[in-house]
Amino acid sequence: MAKRIKPLSDLQIKQSKPGDTNYIIADGDGLHLLIRTSGTKSWQFKYYKPFSKSRTNIGLGSYPEITLSEARRIREDYRSLLAKDIDPQEHRDELNRQQKLAHGNTLKAITEEWIKVKQSQVSKDHAADIFRSFELHLFPALGKRPLHKIKAPIAIDALKPIQAKGHLDLVKRLAQRLNEVMNYAVNSGIIEHNPLSGITNAFQAAQKSHYATLKPEELPELMKAIREANIAHMTRLLIQWQLHTMTRPSESAGAQWKEIDLESKLWVIPAERMKMKKDHTIPLSKEAVELISELHEKTGTKKHVFHSVRTKTGYLNESTANVALKRMGFHGRLVAHGMRALASTTLNEQGFDPDVIEAALSHVDKNEVRAAYNRAEYIERRKVMMTWWSEHIEQAKTGSYNLNKNKNLAVINL
Repeated sequence: MAKRIKPLSDLQIKQSKPGDTNYIIADGDGLHLLIRTSGTKSWQFKYYKPFSKSRTNIGLGSYPEITLSEARRIREDYRSLLAKDIDPQEHRDELNRQQKLAHGNTLKAITEEWIKVKQSQVSKDHAADIFRSFELHLFPALGKRPLHKIKAPIAIDALKPIQAKGHLDLVKRLAQRLNEVMNYAVNSGIIEHNPLSGITNAFQAAQKSHYATLKPEELPELMKAIREANIAHMTRLLIQWQLHTMTRPSESAGAQWKEIDLESKLWVIPAERMKMKKDHTIPLSKEAVELISELHEKTGTKKHVFHSVRTKTGYLNESTANVALKRMGFHGRLVAHGMRALASTTLNEQGFDPDVIEAALSHVDKNEVRAAYNRAEYIERRKVMMTWWSEHIEQAKTGSYNLNKNKNLAVINL
């Protein structure tokens, strides 16, 4: 018959003194207290490992930090695990590993993983802009916080200062991007659910705004300002290049010589540089070719058309045109991206086919069959339209603007 062990008492534990050697006093069912010669007292749980049945023990902590009642509770938890053939030591190690992993999965760390995936869906410049928004507005408050500890109230508090400044559209974008990171973490098994799915409802909706742009009849004013502005010559050419080609600021500023065929008068922007990740072919007018040829003499041996040694990228920043337009007196009236809207409005007013205009602006056609037709057919019609647009820009340089509809649209609107 097994010897019955009398349970320990707090008084017995307190009165136990260190001896010449380490010794133990037992509480029963595998729980005992190790009394060391140094005087420290440590709880241990002895058990037989599942399946192998080898004898081992696991430390539970020191007394009195771990009280008698707490040690007994842990013992019962471990006995419950053993009844299910789960090794308490392995179970504890796995919990520790998961906790360590969870605390290492900070918003900054997971965002860095997510942005690598996002780069395959958007242009490199747009991905950099997204990550920069995290650096500026989210990482200072949330970057070092483990993802599983970012709950809705915490995220909302981080966004409230931005809301207080009236930047409601930015709040919406940041909330959407936070949700993308959280959903990535859920799909990657890092967290079990996304607690931020409804945080946009905590903020006032931003009123939809459009890029500041000019009226078509104000084009002569713009051309006069570009000609007379006290700005760098390359910046002047960049603004004109963007205007003639109807491209986005990042697409224009980042133009590379390998993308441009001067002989064929075509500029093919690769998918990785486009917002919607699709190649975009632009027919170049005579005027656009003259602009680019002038630069070829200066930067033709470089990678980028608008080469710059002052930037990390090696080419003019996409904000260069915006800064110049502000200096030229167009603050609040026109931004670089708004020149696309100026072109679109003018061409629509002049009776050009809206589908051809949309193709020139690289807006994605949701009808894939129609999109395939666009690529094959619209390029020739776009050549005619781009030639008209460049000639119209040149005419505006003289200070005149023809409001009469173009009479030679038959070729373009077939």
